[in-house]
Order: sequence, then C-alpha cells, then structure tokens
Amino acid sequence: MTSDARLSLAEGGQHTREDWERAAAAVLRKARRLGEDAPDHDVWEALTATTLDGLRVPPLGTPELVADLPAPVRPPARDAGWDVRAWLADADAARGNAALLTDLENGATSLLLQVGAGGTAPEDLARLLDGVLLDVAAVVLDAPGDPLGAARAFAAVAEGVAAPLAAGTNLGVDVVAARVRGLEGGGSVGSDEETLREAATLAQGLGCRAFVVDGTALHDLGASDVQEVGYALAVAVHLLRTLERAGIGVDEAAGLVEFRLAATDQQFVTIAKLRAVRRVWARVLELSGASEDRRQMVLHALTSRPMMTRYDPWVNQLRTCVAAFAAGVGGADAVTVLPFDSRLGVPDAFGRRVARNTSTLLVEESHVARVADPAGGAFAVEKLTDDLAVAAWAELGRLEEAGGVHAALEDGSLHARVAAVVAERDRRVATRALPLTGTSEFPNLAETLPEREPYAEGSYRVRPYAEPFEHLRDEPASTPVFLATMGSVAAHTARATFARNLFAAGGVDVVNQGAHDDVEAVLADYRGPDGGQPVVCLVGHDQAYDAWGADLATALREAGATRVVVAGKARDWADDSCALGVDALDFLRRTREALAPTGSTGGRSTDDTEESR
Repeated sequence: MTSDARLSLAEGGQHTREDWERAAAAVLRKARRLGEDAPDHDVWEALTATTLDGLRVPPLGTPELVADLPAPVRPPARDAGWDVRAWLADADAARGNAALLTDLENGATSLLLQVGAGGTAPEDLARLLDGVLLDVAAVVLDAPGDPLGAARAFAAVAEGVAAPLAAGTNLGVDVVAARVRGLEGGGSVGSDEETLREAATLAQGLGCRAFVVDGTALHDLGASDVQEVGYALAVAVHLLRTLERAGIGVDEAAGLVEFRLAATDQQFVTIAKLRAVRRVWARVLELSGASEDRRQMVLHALTSRPMMTRYDPWVNQLRTCVAAFAAGVGGADAVTVLPFDSRLGVPDAFGRRVARNTSTLLVEESHVARVADPAGGAFAVEKLTDDLAVAAWAELGRLEEAGGVHAALEDGSLHARVAAVVAERDRRVATRALPLTGTSEFPNLAETLPEREPYAEGSYRVRPYAEPFEHLRDEPASTPVFLATMGSVAAHTARATFARNLFAAGGVDVVNQGAHDDVEAVLADYRGPDGGQPVVCLVGHDQAYDAWGADLATALREAGATRVVVAGKARDWADDSCALGVDALDFLRRTREALAPTGSTGGRSTDDTEESR
C-alpha cells in the first residue's frame, strides 16, 4: 500500500497506513514490545502471529493481501441457522435415551451417536433411539471400530420408520478412522471396497448418506489445521477411488459423503479452515469430473476435544462458545458443541444443556447464521483462507506421493509430521505462549472438580493440549514454596502474583506472610511455624534485589533453604529464576524435585497419550 492510501477506521475516519503504524508503535513502545529507536513499520512484524503450520496472520487486513486471490467457494445460505447436533457417548442405553430425548425437546435438531468403542453397543441402538422420531431428527453414527456393524444395526431400527428418514441422516462409515484412532476392527485396506459398497447399498435403501470423512480423528492426536484438512481430503480421495472401482460414479459418491472437522478456540484460524476446505474439496471434485452442481460440501464442525481441560472445566464453556461461533461464521452446516464436563466423564444434564444452548443462543439471539459467509471479503480472513487452502493442497500432495492415506499411515510419515507439530505446540504450552486459562494460567489449587460417571472402555485416543500441566496437577506437591516478599505490597504484588500462579500451574502451593522491609523480617517468618520450606522464591522490585537480595539469599540458605529462586531475570546469587517466557514445565519439575529430594516429581510421563474425551 502506498503512503497516501487510506484506511477506513472508526466513525468513518480516513487515515494513512503510516498513521496506523505510528499509533500502534506508540502502544508497543509503552509496553516495551518495540524499541525506542525501532522504525514504526516494525509493528507489522511485532504483531504478526504465526500458526503451527507456519502461516502468518497479520494484525490488520489490507487490500493488497487479496489482490490476486481466486474467488472463494462460499457455503450455501442457512435461513434457519445451522443444524444443532447433540453428541452422545454413553454405554448405558437407557440413560443415553433420556439424554437424547431431552436434547431434542430443547433445541437439538440432530444427533451424533458414538457406537461401539467408548459408546453404545450396536445391539443397544433400538433402546437408545426409543421415542426418537427418525423422520424428524437426523442421526449420524460414529463407529470407526465397526462401521458396518453399527450401520446394519441402525438400518434394522430404521426399517420400522414409514416416512423417509430425516435429511442429514448418515451411517457414518469411515474406513480410515479406526487406524488413526488405534482401534481394533474397522477392516483392512483390502476390505475397503467391500465395506464401502455395502454401506452405499444400505444408505441408498434407507435414503440417507453413507460416509463421514472424519478429520477430527487426526486432530485428536495433535495434528495442525493444515494436516487435518490435508488428511481429510486424502481420505475423501481414497473414498472416491474405491467407490469408483465398486461402480459408483463421482456424482453419486459426492452426495453420500459428509466431512467432519474440529473447531477450536482459535477463532480466525477456524473460520479460515472451514472456508478453505470447501474450496479444496470443490477442486478435488472438479478434477474428478463431478458435475458443477455436485461440488458443494456437507460440513459438520465438532468443537475440539484436545482443547478441553479437566481442571477448571468451567472455562471450557468459553472455549466451546468461541469455537461454535467460528464454526458458524465459517459456514458449517451442522455444529456439535461438546459439553464443558466431557473431559471428566459422561456429561450430566447441565453440561448437555449448556452445550446445546450455546448454538441456540448464537443462532436465535446473536443471529450469527443470518448472513451467508459473513467473513467473506475480510482481507485478513480471505488471505488466511487462501494460505490454508494452498498448504492443505500441498499436504494432500505429500499423502498422495506416499501412496495414499493408508500408505502414509503404514510408513509413519503422516504421524511423524503430526509429532513435529505436537512438539512445537508443547513448547508453546510449556512457555505459556499458548496459555491455557485455568490450567497453565490462573489455576485454582483449591477447586473441587465435578464428579462424572467414567466412559466405557475403548474411548478414543486424545492428546489434550493441557496434558503436561494436568499430569503435575494430578499429584500435587506435598510441600509448598516459601514466598519471600520484599518491600511493600505495591512493590512485590505483581511478581508475587506471577510466581503464585506459576507454581500453582504445577500443583505447588505457596506460603506467604505479607510485606517485609529487610532480611530480618523475612527470616522471622521463615523461621516461624509456617516456614522452613526447602524452596524459597524471592519476589520484589529489581531495586530491592540489587539492594538486599544477595544478603537475603545467603541468610535463607543458612536458615535451611536448599534452593533459592528469584522472580524476574536470573541473578548470580539465586539457584533458579522464573519470568515471562520461561519453560514453565521444566521450571516446575526442577522445583518439585527440590521440594521432594527423593526425586519424585509427582507427575506422570508426558509421553503417555491420555485416553480421554
């Protein structure tokens, strides 16, 4: 953009790019995020975020970002809002039936049923669906371990329905998801054609869809957005090829398939991902020879399982609300909001109510679905959509070069790329560059978690983002850290709060006796009935550290402390330090080892993958 180009800002004001850079630079300098001598245009680099896929997200959309982009593939208009799809994974068919009927009577418009592993047994489907009007409420099955068994069981139930099944009903067959989720069953590569042919025949007889391309299977293991979309496209391409060999043409096959992707609390990335997958799928169908009117995608968004936390689960309501909003804006045809307590076990009635009402409020009161593709035309969103589409197409190419999705799973190349993303995300979580409210930020050690019934055996493998911190919280340290506050409350409160929250994120409590003006005042409390801890953390102004920090550290060691930590930049007289950007997990493990000299850190290995919702 040239220097005389205008940017439309608040209240119709017109300002140059340089005006914005100058204003933004002033704020960043005040926050010490930009040097005093740095040019104003450095704000672009300072404020540009980078996704786990390496895609750059600028702080402000400008016209030149979209000057050469192709026309977007827009979702169809949804006059009545999106399909509110309630999720159920409960081995108790009677309890599940009551939950489903309550959902349908109070705003849900379709059902996503986990059948088999971790859910309802196929033989219990009739009991589960008792009283459900299958000609009114669509049912989508999720049974990667035994997709045909679940499809046959549902077909037996649906045979008694006189009217056509509700639009959107889907047998949910996915011949790849079982391998990704590590479930037994699901058939081998050689049996895919037989499985897909029978599923298509069943679906045609019932007048419903047959297949789901479930990108959340890879997302649950930690995949990035680009990897999830690329994987989903590769599964869909495998589906089209296999059905073609079975004598089912591309137009017919396209009408039998639905996509399922994860919606996270990364709002703009989720919006762009859902818009991008439509464009790339349309391109796949175009190259496959599909008719132009058959290139539209049916897209279901499921709020992310890995983003959910077990500790402070109430925050999950905020995460899923943002994710549902992004899914709706991104053009999802159906949205499933996972209950906030789904990480704890089978959700209760309140959790399910909040989940379905999240969509209802967004559709009925916030009117999010009133406009088709509301993010369309936003410069930054359009650019991110294009970047995601191009990167996902490249990922599809890598999977094709490996010999297809099954071959990429067999040779480990797909999992290797996912592992690299997991490592980078773990680094961001550990340094709290990716903060997790209630877990790595602002944890509450005194909270009492709600109790829920455990899931049935065989639950899906999920790699929660909060898992490393949760492992530490699962076994709290038995000994607290002594917080040595230096100076007045005003002088030490910022660093004391930072340190207290950091320790709590690792299951470590602190003891603190208020303000101290000198070494003797601190020692008096340390030698008191609540003192004597092996680890002490000094918190105060840099001026206090310079004036009497070294003397205090020496005195505390002489009084029995074995490890002295300072909140702020490292000091020669301290054994350790903690400040913004520190690897919190490494710091917490070192601290816990010092609190428990036997070497017990109180946490499980973070290499273990949790089986969880």
